[in-house]
Amino acid sequence: MNRMDLVEKIAEKNAISKAEANRILGTVIEEVMAAVKAGESLTLVGFGTFKLQDRPERTGRNPATGDAITIPAAKVPKFVPSSAFKAAVNCCCKK
Repeated sequence: MNRMDLVEKIAEKNAISKAEANRILGTVIEEVMAAVKAGESLTLVGFGTFKLQDRPERTGRNPATGDAITIPAAKVPKFVPSSAFKAAVNCCCKK
């Protein structure tokens, strides 16, 4: 599923135009990114939490030469699904 597929589903389920659904989805994405960029954690109950995580500096290898290189520390966005989300996904996958 891509963004436009999601926009179509939102529009159908809420009886709104695709343009309005696209605008709303864009606003949600912008606000999630702004909150995480500001270092805030954003929790959507029943869905999950978006947060910023520190990745420490580490040593890696250049695959072409085998030389050791230092990979600098970085801040990375992270999504942690809620237990309800995990349960919903896993209930259908058991054999």
